[in-house]
Amino acid sequence: MAHASSNSVALSRLWPGRNDRLLIAPHDLRTTDATRAAEIYSGRFVFAGKIVTCHGRSVFDLDPPSEDWEIALLGFGWLRHLRAADSAITRANARALIEDWANAKRKSAVGKRADVLARRVISLLSQAPLLLGEADGKFYRRFLRNLTRDIRYLRYTTLDIPDGVARLQVLIALCYASLCLANQTKFIRTATKKLSDELQRQILPDGGHISRNPGALVELMLDLLPLRQTFAARNIAPPQALLNAIDRMMPMLRFFRHGDGSFALFNGMSTAPSGDVATLLAYDDAHGTPMPHMPHAGYQRVDAGPMMVIADVGPPPPASLSHFAHAGTLSFEMSSGTCRIVVNCGMASTSRDNWRAFARSTAAHSTLVFHDTSSSQFVQLSSVKKMLQGAPIVSGPGDVQSHREVTESGTVLTMSHDGYRKPFGVIHRRVLTIARDGSRLEGEDAVSRAQGGAFRGNDDYALRFHLHPSVKASRLSDGRGVMLVLPNRDVWTFEAGDQKVDLEDSVFLGGSDGARRTAQIVIRQHARNVPTIRWSFARSGGSQSATIARRNAKREPELPL
Repeated sequence: MAHASSNSVALSRLWPGRNDRLLIAPHDLRTTDATRAAEIYSGRFVFAGKIVTCHGRSVFDLDPPSEDWEIALLGFGWLRHLRAADSAITRANARALIEDWANAKRKSAVGKRADVLARRVISLLSQAPLLLGEADGKFYRRFLRNLTRDIRYLRYTTLDIPDGVARLQVLIALCYASLCLANQTKFIRTATKKLSDELQRQILPDGGHISRNPGALVELMLDLLPLRQTFAARNIAPPQALLNAIDRMMPMLRFFRHGDGSFALFNGMSTAPSGDVATLLAYDDAHGTPMPHMPHAGYQRVDAGPMMVIADVGPPPPASLSHFAHAGTLSFEMSSGTCRIVVNCGMASTSRDNWRAFARSTAAHSTLVFHDTSSSQFVQLSSVKKMLQGAPIVSGPGDVQSHREVTESGTVLTMSHDGYRKPFGVIHRRVLTIARDGSRLEGEDAVSRAQGGAFRGNDDYALRFHLHPSVKASRLSDGRGVMLVLPNRDVWTFEAGDQKVDLEDSVFLGGSDGARRTAQIVIRQHARNVPTIRWSFARSGGSQSATIARRNAKREPELPL
């Protein structure tokens, strides 16, 4: 069902005599689903969890059900599904939809946004063989006129392009345009220089993106790899900054992956289509083991036997890049083999506006939450959020420390952040000790007074460990621990000394099937009375405990959509 095309197409072979304008079509690495072509042909457009049925009207004249849906429609990425079906009907349908777009009576402000324009330019160039292979001269000329209008708008109109991925995508789109259209030599040099400068600024020395969102790496690599090939197809040497960025980013894709292939859910990460990731990793010639510490991106990773732990040990990104960053400092995720155990809630791939405020809060992460307050604070005023097109972080941890030590028994991560220093006068310190054989994770969370200060105001805090929905959890009879049964029937036990351990509802947003109900382990205390809590996750070896756990654990029902 899903596939990705692998070669750029020389358009002169498709239209002899017409190659004065379009020379080449870059290939699209994003996975395709030919069955979606039938939905589109029948007038059903399913994007971002919303369905619109046209009933004979142009989809471009209908009111969109959400902004995310409209962004997907006007980005034209769905054309790849029609190309995958590869029939005369889908080719004709694609041309008819382009005509509908060109003739649309409804004028959309979203359609003129820089990031949407960039996606549309890349999509139209990539899917040119679908649209133009059987087109007549009239359609060909009108297609080029609309395409060059969008390109001109990106080049010459003063646009308020948001920093981060959107800005890079605009520059990538302009590079594609200069390479795919004829007589663009001067634009190739200009676009290449601007893209090179931006890649050097946004792609950190360790390969992370400056926004600290793992999802940014996937989105950018899906465009940068075909761009590298498009340079080669035009017999033009790719800029060194592009080659270096790809070489740095590829190991980071492996760094964030759990054993089941999914990505760790930090700083706006949602689900990453497994087909897209597999395609990207197929381009990784080195197949190397990722570095354990990414100091510039601010993450630590420990691989021990079947266990893998990833921790967020970096400060929030700069304000201009923090519109989607999360308050998850010192949170971690843990998996064993192909089974994820401890996760963060992640960001929803659909209905994101409904979940965004919760997903960004510290309470949605597996870490300590002081007085039900996030360690980073976001812009709250609606008028300011509208003006800034989001809610950037306005305050948060400024001093985040991490230290890694490898001992005979395992690896010790020692971390701290001062996000609660200003409001409450406290520092959060966390120590994770991962056994060398991957059978045990021991933790210690401490809330201590900041140097020269004192506790201010309330001192209640909660330790939260969100569990993956596939984990069956049941409290131990003494209320001091939790039994966890994984999908592969391995049994783990969570314990925290004489602390009272609660098992509460949570929600998992990082899946491809929408929000799902899950559970979280919660320990509540007061810093003045109990400043330190020690806890552990341990794999159980005895069959008796496994039998008890399987008998007592119950799968939580899924959340309704």
